[in-house]
Amino acid sequence: MDRNESKNSSAEYYTIDLLHIAKTLWHKAWIIILVGVLTAAIGFSIAAFAITPMYSSSVMLYVNNSDFALGNTSFNISASEISAAQSLVKTYIVMLQNRTTLTEVIEKADVPYSYGQLSGMIEASAVNETEVLKVKVTTADPYESAKIANCIAEVLPQRISEIIEGSSMEVVDSAVANTSKVSPSITNYTAVGFILGALVAVIILVIVDLMDDTIHDEDYIINTYGYPILAKIPNLVNTGNKGRGYYAQSYRTYKTKESK
Repeated sequence: MDRNESKNSSAEYYTIDLLHIAKTLWHKAWIIILVGVLTAAIGFSIAAFAITPMYSSSVMLYVNNSDFALGNTSFNISASEISAAQSLVKTYIVMLQNRTTLTEVIEKADVPYSYGQLSGMIEASAVNETEVLKVKVTTADPYESAKIANCIAEVLPQRISEIIEGSSMEVVDSAVANTSKVSPSITNYTAVGFILGALVAVIILVIVDLMDDTIHDEDYIINTYGYPILAKIPNLVNTGNKGRGYYAQSYRTYKTKESK
């Protein structure tokens, strides 16, 4: 029984003083802010100078949902059947992303892109679950984006009419060059840089604080080990005498008296 008690008493438990960590972070908040500002500046520089800005232009097309035939199968979509109209829009999106369609767009727009590259620049979706199809093109040149979008508005209806009888598309809104870049966002990069830098600084400060086993004051001994304080040695360093300590001053006084 005594042996078990001695084992329990000799066991070491490591406790984390959250209040002490919070005080440490508060006293060193200037380090956290400084690191955050530096990383925010890095994020700003990357967004402003290292990443190529991208520009988007979009064209809107109305999908005619009248009767049409695909092969030997006929379809009749009424205006109230929204889900059927949505399926029709999805069919047109698939046809837009077809290799043949995009190859025709590349030739008509006379742009130096491959099918795969142009496919990654195009986004197509229905507008608010309607029969209006929105096609957005994003490139590094705002005028090139508008040019490609308008070429899609010319090529896609022709391709659809060749494949699906009785179907048609009308241009609702043509694409225009938009000189406002859509990416990268300088604000987002700067904010993310500041947050990451501050977070890294906090983590490093917490780790350093947890690994610090230096006895700073009597409260540390009482709270950490539970030992009573029997005596305290005062700080005898005299910082007011041009940085020279108490012992150096006493030694000088003693030598002066001895010489007399």
